[in-house]
Amino acid sequence: MKLLVAGSDRVDAGKTTFSVGLLERTSAQGFKPRAGNNYWFDHDDYQRATNEGRLYGKDAKRLAAASPSDVAPEEINPIHRLWHPSPGAETGLLGKENQQFVVDRVGHPSSETGVEYVVNGTVDIPESVSERLPLANAPRVTSVADFNDLMRVMHVEALESLAADIEATDRAVVESYGDVARPLSGIEPDAVAIVEPGRARIYDGDRYTKACQIATGGPGDGQLEERVPNVVDLIEQVAAVRLPALDSEQRSDPAAVAGAYDHAYDALLACAFD
Repeated sequence: MKLLVAGSDRVDAGKTTFSVGLLERTSAQGFKPRAGNNYWFDHDDYQRATNEGRLYGKDAKRLAAASPSDVAPEEINPIHRLWHPSPGAETGLLGKENQQFVVDRVGHPSSETGVEYVVNGTVDIPESVSERLPLANAPRVTSVADFNDLMRVMHVEALESLAADIEATDRAVVESYGDVARPLSGIEPDAVAIVEPGRARIYDGDRYTKACQIATGGPGDGQLEERVPNVVDLIEQVAAVRLPALDSEQRSDPAAVAGAYDHAYDALLACAFD
């Protein structure tokens, strides 16, 4: 059983909280193919990881902790991007408004290639980043073309390895990032939950996968960046359920989330096994 959790908004939609409760409900293994956080706005999380010489975010940490197997966040999240607020009107190397890419962590210690980093050579790297992470021999990219060349090798290999892990897992919950419709090509979910504040919409996995292909013009074009609104406009939802607001204590307890969202998980699992 493969379940996908995605969000319809680029801001925090509640995907990780929903996914953590779903892991509790199903005893599935959680995965977060791509993630990122911001040096400024997520500084506590940044400090916690880099003080250990590592780079990961709170979402991957929560998913790893809620999974039945003993895994590190990096093992279920092979690509993590560190951002920094962008000064002025500059959009930075990757064209993001108000933030600029600083460094990518690719892979994890037990992978074939180990942990690798890619550094943005067009920005000033915060001193603590250079001190705490092994960046001395990391490639530095100064153009989108350079970055694309590296990603076709490093990032693709890391994602392909994770895809094999997901396929080999009996029960998997895969969480996307932002409002990206699917974070990993080659994995066809049995059912999909699109989460947003106050509700979750449930979709058939096969129809959702086909809609992703249509939204980008074909199975080989733009597979990592279809946006949720463009995909769900093409298909009918199977169900829509309300999600109650949860306080911080409830959100931190997978069992409490599973209890509060049980009706949503019932609908998702019914769709998966239909």
